[in-house]
Amino acid sequence: MLLHGFPETSYAWRFQIPELAKKYRVIVPDLRGYGETDKPSSGYDKRTMATDLRELMRALNLPKIALVGHDRGARVATRFAKDHPEAVDRLVVMDNVPTRIVGRELDAAKAKGYWFFLFHLVPDLPEALIAGREHIWLRYYFSDWCFDPLTIQGEAFDTYVKAYRAPGAIRGAMEDYRANATDVAQDNADASVKIACPVMSLWGRDFKLVGEMFDMPRVWAEMASNLVTHAIPECGHLPHEEKPEEINRLLINFLADWKG
Repeated sequence: MLLHGFPETSYAWRFQIPELAKKYRVIVPDLRGYGETDKPSSGYDKRTMATDLRELMRALNLPKIALVGHDRGARVATRFAKDHPEAVDRLVVMDNVPTRIVGRELDAAKAKGYWFFLFHLVPDLPEALIAGREHIWLRYYFSDWCFDPLTIQGEAFDTYVKAYRAPGAIRGAMEDYRANATDVAQDNADASVKIACPVMSLWGRDFKLVGEMFDMPRVWAEMASNLVTHAIPECGHLPHEEKPEEINRLLINFLADWKG
């Protein structure tokens, strides 16, 4: 099960799906509010979004999964691993600092880098400013957040722009961020509980907001007791799109003895 992050949709996994599908059944949903899912007005806290995933598993009669999450999807995946440990065999989190740790360690420098985190919390204003300018908004993120600013262009860029121009799509993404206070409360309530299943954390070594700003092995050692970590060189926020061959190799190795 592959869970995308922001500013993406399930399309983000187009390089992983064919390789993983050689051995596994691969399920790649859009998160609540993103892509082709419904865009409800509530339910964006990560516990509810993890429940979305658990209900999808029940509908598909899946008792246990290997779970991969990037960015926002990693937040959902982390909450899933804590709330439903019996349903996850192993977990991969990509380029993600857990929400409560971002909040706990937020200082002036981090707040400047995470300006969008705060901007997205403002009711209604982001939607009003972004509407009709989705291409400008997305171009900023994809250029600023990738090691190579031209990584996402052409058909890939057009696909994302189309997705975020859909009715309710900007609001859905903003509501994901606006659940921040609830997410932090949920995370603080079981902060002392480490994820028990095997966890692989990987990130873009050169992304200023993650690999350059946080001690990622330390961050994830606080979260998981059975952990391996990888910093991907010459890579920003989108390792699965920027370095797909390297990510595919790491995923296949980590999943090697997963029988499903």
